[in-house]
Amino acid sequence: MIELLMRGQIALFLIILVAIIISLTFHEFGHAVTAKLFGDDTAEKAGRMTLNPLAHIDPMGLMMVALIGFGYAKPVPTDPRKFKSLWADMFVSAAGPGMNLLIAIVTINFYVFGLTNGWAFTQGDGAQFFFVFLALINLILMIFNLIPIGALDGHYILPYFLPKKMAQSYRYWNQRYGNHLLLGLILLSVVGVPIFSYVWRFGQSLLPFITFVGTTAPG
Repeated sequence: MIELLMRGQIALFLIILVAIIISLTFHEFGHAVTAKLFGDDTAEKAGRMTLNPLAHIDPMGLMMVALIGFGYAKPVPTDPRKFKSLWADMFVSAAGPGMNLLIAIVTINFYVFGLTNGWAFTQGDGAQFFFVFLALINLILMIFNLIPIGALDGHYILPYFLPKKMAQSYRYWNQRYGNHLLLGLILLSVVGVPIFSYVWRFGQSLLPFITFVGTTAPG
């Protein structure tokens, strides 16, 4: 993203940055709300049950987004001892990607509906870029966070679908090497290996499947 500033494309840089901030905020909000629903008020007490981006955005993580196109938000604190269900950890973890999917669905269908009905603020290349990018970046966050390595949400979810012994082995090896593997993937992407390009293209391929509003204007 930093190359956009270097080329003087400030408006495009800001559009992308706003879309990313919105996406990360809803992702973390989803974790916090779901934790509360399952009896854990740790995130609520930490001020994380809010859609205020300032509560969720990590300055260093946001800077990384601007510099290398990959970053992170503040992890939502939880206390599993307070959970009222053995499945709570899975649902809390899945809530972040689930929220991203919801935002993607709402965004693209809202945009198409507005475009079809001639809403002024949905017209033009700028509006198209913002709404489509917002939907796509949420799909990307969903896909990426479901990868079961390192500290990504997927590593909390996968063990629930594995036999007990296999789940224990997975947790052990992921705890030891998961973050190294994740860092390796990020570094490979930074040096030019198109790893996240595949994730991006997969997200693009999903976009038609979540677009339910027709594009034909009413007669």
